Amino acid sequence: MILEKIALLLEEVKNMDAQNADEIEALRLKYVSKKGAITALMADFRNVPAEQKKEVGMKINELKQTALDRLNELKDKLETTEGDTQAIDLTRTPYPVKLGTRHPLTIVTNEIIDIFSRMGFVLADGPEVEDDLHVFTKMNFAADHPARDMQDTFFVEQSKLGDVTKNILLRSHTSSVQARVMETTQPPIRIICPGRVYRNEAITARAHCFFHQVEGLYIDKNVSFTDLKQVLLSFAREMFGADTKIRLRPSYFPFTEPSAEMDISCHICGGKGCGFCKHTGWVEILGCGMVDPNVLEQCGIDSKVYTGYAFGMGVERITNLKYRVSDLRMFSENDTRFLKEFEAAN
Repeated sequence: MILEKIALLLEEVKNMDAQNADEIEALRLKYVSKKGAITALMADFRNVPAEQKKEVGMKINELKQTALDRLNELKDKLETTEGDTQAIDLTRTPYPVKLGTRHPLTIVTNEIIDIFSRMGFVLADGPEVEDDLHVFTKMNFAADHPARDMQDTFFVEQSKLGDVTKNILLRSHTSSVQARVMETTQPPIRIICPGRVYRNEAITARAHCFFHQVEGLYIDKNVSFTDLKQVLLSFAREMFGADTKIRLRPSYFPFTEPSAEMDISCHICGGKGCGFCKHTGWVEILGCGMVDPNVLEQCGIDSKVYTGYAFGMGVERITNLKYRVSDLRMFSENDTRFLKEFEAAN
């Protein structure tokens, strides 16, 4: 009689099913709890003849183990189903979403910022839509300077307040950020100014109507050209390698005096001469110089007490030197095939 009960219960526990945790708990209470059906069989076990006790005991143990295994299966199934449901985002596109990469200009800009930050330079920012006061006048550009002409600068609008005419334009260099910092901050000033600038130029493989610059400015007492040279040498070796050499050639910029252009030894041929450096062994990367006293005075800084230096470089130029991108238009066309080439640099 007891073997028949065990057989019936075994069939029941094999077919147990549940849709939620409450139903699983109800099955546990029904079969394997202290008051469950399998436990009740143990009470009948004492009435089993001695010759059958071994067989009946094995059957009861098999029944109990089967019930426990089935309950565990139901729990695992329920947890998996709930986990899958929670993981599904019903608003997500059915197509795989590929991760993008940092733009090469962003990679190089961040590297430049990191190098100068370790030298004590602080990040500064300013508006891209500027007035000619901060872009030109405070930077010591003469009223008839060619850079103020329509063919060189993107003018947005012109406003007049009394006898004062104010031109609004797209900044042609990030020096306007330096002007804004100098007129609101007393030295010492040590800033780095990255940003996008605009110039009215035809778009070709070697030029574009917008590009990116990083400019630096340091103003304090007793700042010399030697300080500038050492900072730029440290930058060149950090960016292009410890064996990099630099040379400074006299030049002219309205906002610095004396002014210079800086070349680095060609890192492709090691300064021996190749097609990339036009067989000179040198490649120009930036302009620099001591801040003109007129600029300091225009921005409210006493030029008899303070001196300073400034430098500026094109990010596209530095990126070309590092990655040898021959066409500047590639930087702004958003061709994913081009961007994928820089995955390893991220």
